[in-house]
Amino acid sequence: MAEAIFRHQVTKAKLDSKITMDSAGTGDWHIGHPPHQGTRDILDQYQIEHEGLRARQVKPADFIAYTYIIAMDESNVHNLASFAPEHVEGEQRASIHKLLDFAPDRVIKDVPDPYYTGNFQEVYEMVEVSCERLLVYLKEKENL
Repeated sequence: MAEAIFRHQVTKAKLDSKITMDSAGTGDWHIGHPPHQGTRDILDQYQIEHEGLRARQVKPADFIAYTYIIAMDESNVHNLASFAPEHVEGEQRASIHKLLDFAPDRVIKDVPDPYYTGNFQEVYEMVEVSCERLLVYLKEKENL
């Protein structure tokens, strides 16, 4: 959901040639599958493209390929440590942030997984706002 929402916002801001993104999970149980039907339904409701999205697992190369890795919750942050390469000579390692860190006014700091909770609308709303703020952050930080 977060990748589709953020991609939509980046495209709207005409920054898709400057910002690339890809989503990946820390678990391997949904590899190759499209987003959950509830996620697709909420994205369709807001006319956000999700065609072609398929689950994949984080890999060590992601820490070199990307500047930022955005986690949904503290468990993801912890699990990402097992994927991160310890040291790659001459390469910059991605910094890890939680998505809701970009929405400091939120009491909840972890995005709940709607796969388990069924609260797709609530998750959509928190992800949308946090992605907007992430985009503002990136525009400022990266001079876009």
